[in-house]
Amino acid sequence: MSTTVLAAGNHFIRPGLFAEAIRTAVGETPLDIRELQFGWPHTPFGPVAEVSEASGTEDEMIEALRGVEICVTEHGPLTARILANCPDLKLFCTSRGGPVNANLDAATRHGVAVCYAPGRNATATAEHTLTLLLAAARGVGDTHTDLRRGVWRGDYYDYDTCGIEIDGTTVGLIGYGAIGSRVARILAAMGAHVLVHDPYVRPDMLAGIAEQVTLDELLTRSRIVSLHARVTEETRGMIGRDQIAAMPRGSVLVNCARGALLDYDAVCEALESGQLSGAAFDVFPEEPIPAGSRLLTVPGAVLTPHIAGGSRQVAHKAARIVAGDVARYLRGEPLAHCANPEVLKGG
Repeated sequence: MSTTVLAAGNHFIRPGLFAEAIRTAVGETPLDIRELQFGWPHTPFGPVAEVSEASGTEDEMIEALRGVEICVTEHGPLTARILANCPDLKLFCTSRGGPVNANLDAATRHGVAVCYAPGRNATATAEHTLTLLLAAARGVGDTHTDLRRGVWRGDYYDYDTCGIEIDGTTVGLIGYGAIGSRVARILAAMGAHVLVHDPYVRPDMLAGIAEQVTLDELLTRSRIVSLHARVTEETRGMIGRDQIAAMPRGSVLVNCARGALLDYDAVCEALESGQLSGAAFDVFPEEPIPAGSRLLTVPGAVLTPHIAGGSRQVAHKAARIVAGDVARYLRGEPLAHCANPEVLKGG
């Protein structure tokens, strides 16, 4: 008898890509894989009932999950109402870095294991961070815009306006997780002196790569600062006017982590005053950026629309990670990335 699986994809991780990864992972195990297509990224995700960053509706998921034992998705919601109406569901795999689109408490009450895909986009985000960091350090945003307008400005070669090399420059990284550690290794290989502020990192993890310092020391010593922290009560708004003022004049600030870490009004003021010579962002306090935002016109800013984690390799990697837990579930093995392992006890 085959197991029924819902592959609920979108335009990034397509349903067929999920289905292919699952079939590869499970081998000859008979499966009935149904496919459901959501509109993201053409249709923005958002809150669905009590969960965030989700696509589709509760009614859509309830209908698609009838008789389904395993659901694999990126943004499909898992709410208390969906769980109450889908008694056959036993495993919900979201290919996100965390299970933000699932109500874990409700899933646990209903005996549904929730898995996710940690580290799926670490390489892509680290590479994009370096892309933005280099672009901001060398003024690529403004020079690109000028050239597209037919303006050739020789004054970008002036001493006061030309850019910063990485080799020999002190770069501070706030956060040293899967992404920050990759950025640190690349920067160190380029000749930067890398400082790290992360209260959870072990000293041996930094050996030969970076120096652990306090946040205050990192800000005062670093010519380039890049944010890689998670958003918590302690880190929300951690970089504001006072922190930017503590940086050397003409510094560069980069954020590919989360918009809530940073005061963007303070960044705009610092770019206008010259306290910052450049800044680069892939994340923002409001997405999409409002039409009247100062970020769209302030000099020295390089902006991308929250695409740091988007590469073709990420889509395949994320599908493989969750497909691996589908295969483990079907074989009765421990799940590798389960957010609520208590539901598996005694199973």
